Amino acid sequence: MSRDDVRNVIIIGGGPAGYTAALYTARANMEPLVIEGFSWGGQLMITSDVENYPGYPQGVLGPEMMQQFRAQAGRFGAEFLTDDVTEVDFSGTPLRVHVGKDEYLARTVIVATGATARQLGLDSEQRLQGRGVSYCAVCDAAFFKEQTVIVAGGGDSAMEEATFLAKFASKVTIVHRREEFRASPIMVDRARTNEKIDFVLDSVVEEVLGDDGRVTGVRVCNVKTNERSVLTADGLFVAIGHDPTTAVFRGILDMDDAGYILTQGKSTYTNIPGVFAAGDVQDHVYRQAVTAAGSGCMAALDAERYLSAVDAGEADRAAAA
Repeated sequence: MSRDDVRNVIIIGGGPAGYTAALYTARANMEPLVIEGFSWGGQLMITSDVENYPGYPQGVLGPEMMQQFRAQAGRFGAEFLTDDVTEVDFSGTPLRVHVGKDEYLARTVIVATGATARQLGLDSEQRLQGRGVSYCAVCDAAFFKEQTVIVAGGGDSAMEEATFLAKFASKVTIVHRREEFRASPIMVDRARTNEKIDFVLDSVVEEVLGDDGRVTGVRVCNVKTNERSVLTADGLFVAIGHDPTTAVFRGILDMDDAGYILTQGKSTYTNIPGVFAAGDVQDHVYRQAVTAAGSGCMAALDAERYLSAVDAGEADRAAAA
């Protein structure tokens, strides 16, 4: 097999991490192939205004920002394939990435497939995404100053989101399907002692209500009595967890119990030499566009240094994180 048939780097995923990795590897003359997926852009494609990314003093629409990330990487020669990876084989070198019947070979792979916020599965929820329906309090709480918001969920993330939202909103109501919480007692106590936070328990959000493209409230159903009621609100924050997009890597890359890819120390190295992970696919703590972009930069630098060490015949340094 000719070395010309093997790419220096394949980047799997097209979000802040993937496109930043593409930008850095392209500028390093690594000629990256970005298999960005059909859902390229990630969670920012369902985000309206982004006001917390540095360099955009007036804010920017999420899809517009992702298009700019993509265009910047393309300017330096990154190649894009808008398709989904169906299989990988990291058992030897070169590393093999399959898209249907097509196989792509690479010396290094950067996994940046991200994570997806779990949704309630309501048509009305999808219709009002970015118009009052949100999945990230840190991202969007400032849009709801002195307004009323609903948080759907009962885990630590829901309590954390509600507590953060209470710094901005005039009232926060947590809607949870049970009377008991999955959240840790300390997180529940923190929410319960906040005078701005109320609870509607044994209930589920049945419909998101909205006029003129904005959320006006939610219809909830009590799961014990079947009674329905309407809660007036300016926003709904769905906080029922995230799922990392890692199915294709299971049994190949080391993951935690939730399916997030494990990286070594403060690096982006995975358990397989030459394979790196960046962004929300390996980060269940911060989950911000700016941190994803930062780890995409890290992965690009790690991949470049790895190849330099391999080419220099320094196997130990190449394998080290």
